[in-house]
Amino acid sequence: MESFSENGEDRLPSPIRATRTIVTRTAGRQHGPVNRLFSPGDLGGLLKPFVFLDYFDVSPHSGTRFSMHPHSGIATTTILLEGEVRYEDTTGASGVMSAGSVEWMNAGGGVWHDGYPEGRARVRGYQLWTALPDELELGEPNSQYLSAHAIPKTGPARIILGHYENLQSPVSAPQGINYLHVRLSAGERWRYTPPAGHVIAWLGIQRGALQVADHRIGAELVVFSESEDVLDFIAHEDSEFVLGSAIAHRHELVLGYYSVHTSQEALRAGENRIVEIGEQLRRAGRIR
Repeated sequence: MESFSENGEDRLPSPIRATRTIVTRTAGRQHGPVNRLFSPGDLGGLLKPFVFLDYFDVSPHSGTRFSMHPHSGIATTTILLEGEVRYEDTTGASGVMSAGSVEWMNAGGGVWHDGYPEGRARVRGYQLWTALPDELELGEPNSQYLSAHAIPKTGPARIILGHYENLQSPVSAPQGINYLHVRLSAGERWRYTPPAGHVIAWLGIQRGALQVADHRIGAELVVFSESEDVLDFIAHEDSEFVLGSAIAHRHELVLGYYSVHTSQEALRAGENRIVEIGEQLRRAGRIR
């Protein structure tokens, strides 16, 4: 990370390698309080292992609830930026997430979970799905719920997943995936140098505006060209964004309604397990 004071002599340092270009950008699709920035059926095929990203902004007293629903073959990562969310999942975990905390849900061969705003505050954050490698996609599900203080930070960047600048996220995510939450003040400059092999890179911003790859970006998702080149950012105003980089997922995506797998056989196994868990929840009166 490099930050620079603002004066007439300041210039961005010369890149170690050529700057990446933006190959596509989107404002997403709004569904009530949720803006779907990409999904497995569109940019997820280009950005895999990243296959889905939602930005949610739930106003107080809205009554919004993300009811109990299943997943298999993926891991979900939720960054809560404001408010509190009560959660529960079929690994046995339950509790309340507070602002700054992170949920990691490795669905493996099948899991159900839910979440809903707690209290009367606004609730805002991101939920990301990553496709699991074939050796993990039918494994035992597990979850981690981490407080804001448990997430390592280097300069303006919190390391949600992966390893960056000699710091390692405590989340037990597969190797080869970085996911950062970054806040920059107006005029601040920052450089991201991806690890070796991280040819996939994208950025999602919903607050503020940045200059990157000769473009001004704001309230959108941008996808960068495939390379290992650095990314240089300048904040035009106070800005907050998430950034993902990764080694490309080597399988085609095989899609179910809530599931993403590497083969039809794995999808059938995951969906069958989801049905079994759903029947158990119905017998317990947890879902209809």
